[in-house]
Amino acid sequence: MRQELLSLPKTLADDVARNLVMVARLIDEEPEEAYAYSRIALRLASRVAAVREAAGFAAYANQKYSEALAEFRAARRMTGSADLWPVMADCERGMGRPERALAMAGEPEVRRLDKAGQVEMRLVAAGARRDMDQLDAAIVTLQSPELASNSVQPWTARLRYAYADALLAAGREDEAREWFAKAAESDKDGATDASDRLAELDGVEFVDVLDDSEETEETEGTADAGLGTAVPDTDGDQAPDAEAESADAETGESSSPAEAGEPRENGSDQG
Repeated sequence: MRQELLSLPKTLADDVARNLVMVARLIDEEPEEAYAYSRIALRLASRVAAVREAAGFAAYANQKYSEALAEFRAARRMTGSADLWPVMADCERGMGRPERALAMAGEPEVRRLDKAGQVEMRLVAAGARRDMDQLDAAIVTLQSPELASNSVQPWTARLRYAYADALLAAGREDEAREWFAKAAESDKDGATDASDRLAELDGVEFVDVLDDSEETEETEGTADAGLGTAVPDTDGDQAPDAEAESADAETGESSSPAEAGEPRENGSDQG
């Protein structure tokens, strides 16, 4: 990317680079902000392939699939690379055209992809099959040497997860459980929620301890507030209190600590 930016005047290249850095930093957590930075970079250097690619991924992250596809196509024309072919096919899915995604999965460009790109293309093709309610075909599409391999690669967890999810959608729950377990085992970075799906199949429920603690504190607080509102039994106590009040009235003195500004025993200052 830095090499591509060398074609620009240095000050402009620095400005574009700063915006691209912000796209990379924000795209996962704040995709809308990342998209805004990508549009600035695009206005500054629309003839740089790396800028068009970054703008495409920012649009893709915001589900602006038509715009993303246009940017990816522009980047591909500039570089001649097939690396973006799988994500371009997925944009077709996002636009409601799974049949086009399937057609792209059979194009010669797929043979030019590296192993990671080919696995990604297989995932997109399986997703397109599911979009068309072809569950059995989706399952067959995912069955591959990469799925059967015991080695763990960057794509392994996602491939196993997609296979498990397709099996579950087809009603093959026992097989789905097995593959969710395999996906969870290979997912060291938490790229999927395979562990949660596995627990769900096993009937395990997760309870938020923090929420329970807050609820307990709220309940205890209500109970404590109730302790200060108890009304004493007036049988036998009313006469002495009346005599005391009468004596206070005659002497002009107060026998009640609360009236002197002191707190009551229950902790509330109601004087």
